[in-house]
Amino acid sequence: MLVEPKSAVPGNACHADAPLRIIILGATGSVGQSACDIILSAPERFDVVALVANRNAKALAEMAIKLSARCAIVADADCYTCLSDALSGSTVEAGAGENAILDVLDRDADMVIGAIVGAAGLKPSLAAMKPGRTIALANKECLVSAGDLFMQEARRKNVTVLPVDSEHNAIFQVFERENASEVDKIILTASGGPFRTTSLAAMKDVTREQALKHPNFSMGSRITIDSATMMNKGFEVIEAFHLFPLSHDQLDVLVHPQQIVHGLVQYSDGSLLAQMGAPDMRIPLAHCMSWPERMPAPVEKLDLADIAQLTFEKPDLKRFPALRLAKEAMRRGQGATAVLNAADEVAVAAFLGGQIGFLDIAASVEATLEQAEAKGLLEVQDSLDDILELDGAARQICAEWLRSR
Repeated sequence: MLVEPKSAVPGNACHADAPLRIIILGATGSVGQSACDIILSAPERFDVVALVANRNAKALAEMAIKLSARCAIVADADCYTCLSDALSGSTVEAGAGENAILDVLDRDADMVIGAIVGAAGLKPSLAAMKPGRTIALANKECLVSAGDLFMQEARRKNVTVLPVDSEHNAIFQVFERENASEVDKIILTASGGPFRTTSLAAMKDVTREQALKHPNFSMGSRITIDSATMMNKGFEVIEAFHLFPLSHDQLDVLVHPQQIVHGLVQYSDGSLLAQMGAPDMRIPLAHCMSWPERMPAPVEKLDLADIAQLTFEKPDLKRFPALRLAKEAMRRGQGATAVLNAADEVAVAAFLGGQIGFLDIAASVEATLEQAEAKGLLEVQDSLDDILELDGAARQICAEWLRSR
């Protein structure tokens, strides 16, 4: 089954009668580590073809040896010696650089988990698409920056795309595709981040340390800041538009601090179906890694009696303008969403570096979108090269705007 905007296309199914041959892109990140936990919980179900990381050679080597991976690759070629030394005496093959990553993606594999953070994950995720293969997608930028291109390529190559993000995976589990015409809307939930009840005036003085304290998840620095601004939820709305056969107006967000309900689907007959689970990325990963079957996951089971109360509220777009910007960019098209992502990466890095304030993140993204549109840069981007060129232009515009501040 291909999760895509118009129709379901048969793809490769994962069966428990033979080990699933798997490649993990972004193996040392939080999603990659969770995927490795799943594999360690049921090693007989998986055959690890390759693990790929950016430059954390030591952690990558330890993981590759533990999982009996055939190959381990670092994107940064300068880290090759460190990786090779760490793998010395093992049977794990070492590699480094972009060409090594592209070569390993040509090896026989049933599933690739795309968990490289940022725009850097776009090219390898597209390269991972082979006829009949399954992509378990955790890289937001593939759909935010290049959603049209990515899903067209998936359809062309008959690739199954399974959503790893807990919210999209939740929708996937309760979305009745055969009854798609009877869906009124889907609802993605958001924790509200660390500043859910913080006043706009107080948010001007938010520190890096405060913004990095997510109430429920331990994640990388960029996605944690994006959760604090709610830009991450805006990205997820854009992703949902590409993953499910719905219009812009059928995508909604509710703030749900407990993060137990991850997604809901409202049907025309009044039914509201929800997927619930503990806030643990291993749950959606286990669903993807065993789909269309299910497997036990090494997670704590949900006990609603212990939770006792679930609350919901509408997001405040005045205090969290990033969500508004993302929805506007989605309506504008792929060029705007590519600029949105690029500017956000630059702005978040500037905030983490102490160069700008917390509220300046959304302000700089909005200014970049306005300038990019004034320059005529938001027209349809037809190729990966076009998108990468726009990505670079948007980063430059944002950087120049920040310097002018």
